[in-house]
Amino acid sequence: MTKINIFSGFLGAGKTTLIQKLISDGFKDKICLIENEFGEIAIDGGFMKNAGVEIKEINSGCICCSLVGDFEESLKQVMETYHPERIIIEPSGVGKLSDVKKAVAKVCNENVVIEGSIAVVHAKKCKMYARNYGEFFTDQIAHADCIVLSRSQDANEKKLAETIEIIRSFNEKAPIVTTPWDEISGEQILDALSHSELLSVEAEEHEHHHHDHEHEHHHHDHEHHHHDGECTDPECSCHHDHDHDHHHHHHADDVFTSWGMETTRKFSADELKEIMQDLVNADEYGVILRAKGIVRSVNDGEWLHFNYVPGESSVECGAADYTGRFCVIGSKLHEDSLKELFLGE
Repeated sequence: MTKINIFSGFLGAGKTTLIQKLISDGFKDKICLIENEFGEIAIDGGFMKNAGVEIKEINSGCICCSLVGDFEESLKQVMETYHPERIIIEPSGVGKLSDVKKAVAKVCNENVVIEGSIAVVHAKKCKMYARNYGEFFTDQIAHADCIVLSRSQDANEKKLAETIEIIRSFNEKAPIVTTPWDEISGEQILDALSHSELLSVEAEEHEHHHHDHEHEHHHHDHEHHHHDGECTDPECSCHHDHDHDHHHHHHADDVFTSWGMETTRKFSADELKEIMQDLVNADEYGVILRAKGIVRSVNDGEWLHFNYVPGESSVECGAADYTGRFCVIGSKLHEDSLKELFLGE
């Protein structure tokens, strides 16, 4: 029997970090990771190599689109090649969990079952993402069997309560893990997922009520008021305008775009930090939701891994890759300006 777990999480939520934690001190099976990248340059696979996980990347776009066409064949290939006891599916950060679950269900049989899905939600950015990105964010919450908050140690009690209230408005029954990850084990997080399975039978009779409730709270996606196209909510750190109505009922690759390159250029950590500070300039570079990369350092023999989401960035030394590469994800991207920012061209 092969078990399947799906891990969703909006861009920068930290689902890759959670998967690494669960692999190291939670899951005890022979694991294979199926990872989807949104963008032309695949990056996340490099971050997972340190965990010793086999990766089958599907790079044909948003996972809700690519899974429909090639997921079944990819899954068969994974099964035949690696014979895993457990398959972890990590969709793109802008993929809809509902579409992913439908696609996975089509390949399940007596030998392959979905054990559960986990959505990772940034404790401090939940309100902003729910308001600004509508169904691309809330769909992941609504269809998760278990919800794990990231960066909860950085949120005060008021912010945590607000985040939980938003989550409950879209998902009434899924267990919510609020304890900081360094205070609990991977097994404890998986216990929360197991608890969701025990609740599922009882919750079935309330399913229709849940859908009605979900529609009642759909206004969360539209409360964010603007003046002259500017975002005026003090909770929002995205520094750009939003076209809410156009986001609904679209696939991610209709709304979001990506730009990336391979490069042999060497960077210093300070230079990467300055680049990420500049990315908040939406007029110059477009609306940047995520930037990530693995590049050579100016210090011989070192490689730098960097990550950016609005209001948060990091640069760390990491494993080498076959070449330097980076990817920027967002909307209305100004590729020429981005190329000049990263490469000075």
